[in-house]
Amino acid sequence: MKAKVEDLVTGVKEGDRAVIGQAITLVESSLTEDQQTAHILLEELLPRTGTAHRIGITGAPGVGKSTLIESLGTQLTDSGHQVAVLAVDPTSTITKGSILGDKTRMSKLANDPAAFIRPSPSAGTLGGVARTTRETMVILEAAGYDVVIVETVGVGQSETEIASMVDTFLALLLPGAGDELQGIKKGVLELADLIAVNKADGDNLQRARNSVNDYTMALRLTRSINQSWKPKVTMVSGLTGEGLADLWVTITNHRQTLTESGDWEKKRSEQRLSWMWSTIENHIVSGIRSHSGVTQILEKVEHEVTSGVMNPRRGAEEVLKVFESRS
Repeated sequence: MKAKVEDLVTGVKEGDRAVIGQAITLVESSLTEDQQTAHILLEELLPRTGTAHRIGITGAPGVGKSTLIESLGTQLTDSGHQVAVLAVDPTSTITKGSILGDKTRMSKLANDPAAFIRPSPSAGTLGGVARTTRETMVILEAAGYDVVIVETVGVGQSETEIASMVDTFLALLLPGAGDELQGIKKGVLELADLIAVNKADGDNLQRARNSVNDYTMALRLTRSINQSWKPKVTMVSGLTGEGLADLWVTITNHRQTLTESGDWEKKRSEQRLSWMWSTIENHIVSGIRSHSGVTQILEKVEHEVTSGVMNPRRGAEEVLKVFESRS
C-alpha cells in the first residue's frame, strides 16, 4: 500500500494526467481497502493545496454551462492558468455512470494540455455534486491546477452542498426573466456570489439586458451571505466569448475582497468543517445500508413503504431500531 501511495503522490505532484486519473478513481472507489489507501493519499497531498480558486457553477439544463465553461477555461489557459473542471453529471439509474459525457461537450478544453476535465456521476447525491468532489479537488489542486471549476447538475436539488465547498458560487441563468424570475429558488439567489445571464448574443441581447436589471432588483430583496461582498449580475455569451473577460475580473475581485476582509480564510475553515460533517453523514448512511441486521429486513421494509402499506417515517424507524439495537 505504501509503495502505491508514494507512486500516486509523485505522479500527482508531477502533473501526470494518467496518475491523476488513477488517484481520482481511487478516492471514488467504495471498496474498504481503496478508501484506506485514499485516506493516506489525501493526507500526503493536503499540504500542497489551499491556493487554487474553487468556482461552483450551477444552472438549469440547457442554460449553456458546458459551453460557457469551455470558453472561459480556454481563455484562462491562454493566459497561463491551469484549469480543472469537475463536471458532475446526472447518474444513469441503469449503468450508474455519467449520462451527458462532458468530455464530448467540451472537446476543445478536453484536448488542452493545460486543462483537465473529469466527468463524475452524481449517484443520487443531494445538491447535484458527487460524494467525492472535495477529495477530487484536493488531488487536482495538488497537481498544480490553480482554477478548479465544479459544474453541478442543476436539476432542482439543494445547491447548499456545492456552495459549501467552493470559494465563488456562480448561478448561470437565461435571458428573459419575466415569469422565469418567479420560478428561481430564492435560496439560489441568496447563495450566489455572482449571477451571469448567458446567451447574451444575437436576438437575445436586449432580453439579456432586461434580465440583468430584473435579477439585480431581485437581489436587493435577498440578504447577502457575506457582509463584505454584494452579489453582482453580469451578462455573457459562452458561444461568442463576449463578457467572459469581465466575468473573470469580477470573480477575481470577489476573491480579493474576501481576502482583504478576512472572510476568505473564514470561508475555507467552514469548507473544512462542512467536509468533515459530510464525510460523517456518508459514513453513517453507508454503515446503515451494510449493517447485517438491516440487510435482513431492508427488502421487506422497502417493499411495504413503496406499496403504501407502511408510511416512510415508520419504515425509517424500523431500520434505525434494528441498526441501533445491534450496533
